[in-house]
Amino acid sequence: MKAALIESVGTVTVTTVPDPAPGPREVVVRVAACGLCGTDLHIRQGEFAPTLPVVPGHEFAGEVVAVGGDVHERAIGDRVAVDPSLYCHECRYCRSGHSNLCDRWAAIGVTVAGGAAEYAVAPVANCVPLPDHVATEDAALIEPLSCAVRGYDVLRSTLGARVLIYGSGTMGLMMLELAKRTGASAVDVVDINPERLATAGQLGCSNTAGNADELDRPQGWDIVVDATGNAAAIQDGLGRVAKAGTFLQFGVADYATTATIEPYRIYNQEITITGSMAVLHSYERAAELFATGVLDPGVFISDRLPLDDYPAALDRFAAGVGRKIVVRP
Repeated sequence: MKAALIESVGTVTVTTVPDPAPGPREVVVRVAACGLCGTDLHIRQGEFAPTLPVVPGHEFAGEVVAVGGDVHERAIGDRVAVDPSLYCHECRYCRSGHSNLCDRWAAIGVTVAGGAAEYAVAPVANCVPLPDHVATEDAALIEPLSCAVRGYDVLRSTLGARVLIYGSGTMGLMMLELAKRTGASAVDVVDINPERLATAGQLGCSNTAGNADELDRPQGWDIVVDATGNAAAIQDGLGRVAKAGTFLQFGVADYATTATIEPYRIYNQEITITGSMAVLHSYERAAELFATGVLDPGVFISDRLPLDDYPAALDRFAAGVGRKIVVRP
């Protein structure tokens, strides 16, 4: 089959790899669409994936075309979205309800072959059926939405919160849509990309700006979300949190990224700094939200490209062009 392959640090190709076969309690999915993500950029630069080469792609949906032994929940022809999370279910963190922090954490498209290919293997338990009205190609958005749902689980936001989001890429926009639905009184978005910022305005945020100084919020924001992973944005955001507020590190930063905190201010103003890692008990809820129309795929997906264009699509994504880019085998 044809697949994208991150062969070594900085080297991405589209090549032919062996067709996958399902093992016990696994299915093979014919991929309809696979989204590109910041994690894919990190894998390309040698972070996250424990070994290379690897077929990337952890945001995908498609049709079941083969089933392994002891599979009863799904059948050939079923349309599914795939939760890429792979946990050991044995370590301390799995057993305490924090599987996303699993000591043996793995993921389809990160540590094992993923959905940037014609076919992908997944545990049947990770395959969530799609209702008739949801287009399979659009359902690649469910995985990033499940990460955003996890982010709001961590925030435990209260009604009437004032929210500031750094970044209006796919994840920032998803956090915006969820903020609107979790009772925020105002949602402001900061980005240096005018085109992406315009999309945030289109989706109904309260204010947009290229710099938080342009926003009239002298007391700060109850919730500040970094959806960029950019050191300058993170540092600026830490200084914008209101008393008793929360800063959420949601964007994936490079390993070497650092920021300076002010311990006295954190103590004196009871500021919470927290993070949100991938998916945790949120994929099925994201699928249900997606089915209700919480996201408009026509707005969120800016590019639908053939799998052959995967290397160029990854470069396009890295350059900050468009919003969600998906490839179609």
